[in-house]
Amino acid sequence: MIEYCLILPEKPSPFLNKMIDNTLEGIPYIIVEPHGELPDLRNKRIIFAIELPITGESSNLNNIFQKLFLRGNDALYGSSAIVLIHSNYQLFTKTAAQSIIFKANLLGCRFVGRPMVEATGNLDNLIPLKKVYNMDLEEICLYQCRELGERFVNDKVSYIKNPKLLALHSSNRATSNTLTLWDMVKSNLDMEIQEINIGNGNIVDCKGCPYKTCKYFGSEMKCFYGGIVVEEVYPAILESDILVFICPNYNDMLGANIVALINRLTALYRKTKFFNKSIFSIIVSGHSGGDALAKQLISSLNINKTFRLPPYFSLMATANDKGAILNIPNIEKEAKDFAIKITTLSRARP
Repeated sequence: MIEYCLILPEKPSPFLNKMIDNTLEGIPYIIVEPHGELPDLRNKRIIFAIELPITGESSNLNNIFQKLFLRGNDALYGSSAIVLIHSNYQLFTKTAAQSIIFKANLLGCRFVGRPMVEATGNLDNLIPLKKVYNMDLEEICLYQCRELGERFVNDKVSYIKNPKLLALHSSNRATSNTLTLWDMVKSNLDMEIQEINIGNGNIVDCKGCPYKTCKYFGSEMKCFYGGIVVEEVYPAILESDILVFICPNYNDMLGANIVALINRLTALYRKTKFFNKSIFSIIVSGHSGGDALAKQLISSLNINKTFRLPPYFSLMATANDKGAILNIPNIEKEAKDFAIKITTLSRARP
């Protein structure tokens, strides 16, 4: 029997209690409190329920993660998780969720697509959804909690016999350490692989079309601005089971073409959800900050666009000068190990 564990680092508000009750209605669970003995959290279903203070950081949650990291990078292996966040304030809910998901993923935890429900102080974050649900803001939040709970409970791991992988980048192979690392990974993969260099196309960023316009073009599997995104990337995403984002880090930000592509996925997303597709990433930084890009991918693709997040989804390295990636000790083994992760950990479907 699957065991459900509610990680509750701070005293919950009445509203967070409502969110928990609606998410876990009828499901028995144990509560993991910050000052008690931390149980073995491998092979569990985990619910992070966070009452966020004004600073945006829970010191009790940090202490829990510190204990987990001291257990090794498999402290959450075999587990899946979701996140509930309530704050009496307007800031930090999304960035707190990014951090929770990133840290848990480093420890071997997987996340379903759209694994978070957030509630800011006056629920302003839910105002755009009134047009969709025709409910008041509290009803929308609790409805989202119930829907997330149902998906979480029913999420099952199965395996795709012949997975298709799509790799996306906008780099120059002659100079890119990131592409060199991807080539190392790719050489250890035995599956159908399609690679698209979106830097070869003229990527127009999303211009924020009206909802009806975006929905109309999305229903046709198109976007108003067309180009390589519609002609090549959309069909490739629909055909793929696994997406690998290849992301050099220059200024602690995803590259402009990758950002434009993610923004343009909104039109496709209007008709097609991505719950059954897994994402991985390869991030090479000149100095540091690979975690910053990984969190951006988590927020944009897992939290917002419903892609699944397998355990250990990102391979991160530091290499500045041309070819420096080849001088990193054990880098070929790391690439091979990451290829094994893609092969074995990405094949989960709801």
